Amino acid sequence: MTAMPTDLPTSTDKASGAARVLFITRKWGPAVGGMETYSERLSEELARLHPLDVIALKGRDNGLPPTALALLLFPFAVLRRLFALRDAPAIIHCGDMAIWPLGLMARAFFPKARLVLSAHGTDVSYGLRGGFLGSAYEAYQKLGARLLGRAGVIANSHATHDRLKDIGWQPRAVVPLATDLRGSPPASFDPDTILFAGRLITQKGCSWFVREVMPLLPETMRLTVIGTRWDASEDAVLDFPRVNFLGPMPQTELARHFGTAGCVVMPNIERANGEFEGFGLIAPEAASVGGVVVAAATGGLKDAVINGETGFLLPPGDAKAWADRIIAIREWSAKARADFVAQSQLAAQRHFSWRRVAEATAQAYVQ
Repeated sequence: MTAMPTDLPTSTDKASGAARVLFITRKWGPAVGGMETYSERLSEELARLHPLDVIALKGRDNGLPPTALALLLFPFAVLRRLFALRDAPAIIHCGDMAIWPLGLMARAFFPKARLVLSAHGTDVSYGLRGGFLGSAYEAYQKLGARLLGRAGVIANSHATHDRLKDIGWQPRAVVPLATDLRGSPPASFDPDTILFAGRLITQKGCSWFVREVMPLLPETMRLTVIGTRWDASEDAVLDFPRVNFLGPMPQTELARHFGTAGCVVMPNIERANGEFEGFGLIAPEAASVGGVVVAAATGGLKDAVINGETGFLLPPGDAKAWADRIIAIREWSAKARADFVAQSQLAAQRHFSWRRVAEATAQAYVQ
């Protein structure tokens, strides 16, 4: 069954004196994904601050994104809704950079409205892959930057912000993402378990970690990998004797593993073509439920980890620095670990909240 677009007008009394916002997104439930969560949770929190109209393309009931046909029809659904809107928006906000033409269309209806777009990692890094598709997408984004030169763009990290400028867009603000994951620190943990969670792609550094860091760690330490096979070149590391591959799992179960592991690693590497992680949501998710995060100081991970507070940032590709930090965490006293986890959870839950994202987004509207 083809997923059909939906419009979800939302407003609150608290927002009655604020500027009206029209939020347009092709990422919405029941599809599952980070951008879908962003669109839904940001909309919910924005509705507390502004009168809000939402035009969203719903995902499929099985959790997959909309079909290609639904995506092709979405502009026509947006056009229909634009004709039907009773109240002119002061702000038109597009949920990702790929749909900038819909922002251009909406501006034709409401030329006095300010146009804002959200930028995620893939929005700006895909063009760095090269090849026909990468080059075509890069040209597409540069065209958007020329046609919508005055549009404000909200980046999810400073790495995304800098890449936007290279393409020609005018980033207005950096607003790191958030998580709803919450939980009490686990009663026990295994200091010899290291956890990697995420897609198995070269950029995320799992194979580098297994090859370069694991040999420097005590023989009793093992790596648990939770995620999806994605890149065949990464699969070989799953046969390493000290690697335990569990595959994908529900977020609630993943949250339990975050807290019971000795540490959670995000060993991203820097690639020659310049591709980077736009944010790295695993980092605040893990910290929010009691995990000890160790991440590479590269790309958007530098905004996903508050160094020394919600985790530790290490030089990408420096195997000795990684081994030294992991061993140091392993040797913490029970009190030292409990103290760090308590303050890390508090900092993560305070900073990586959707209310903060909405408030920073609303502030960016008037900058």
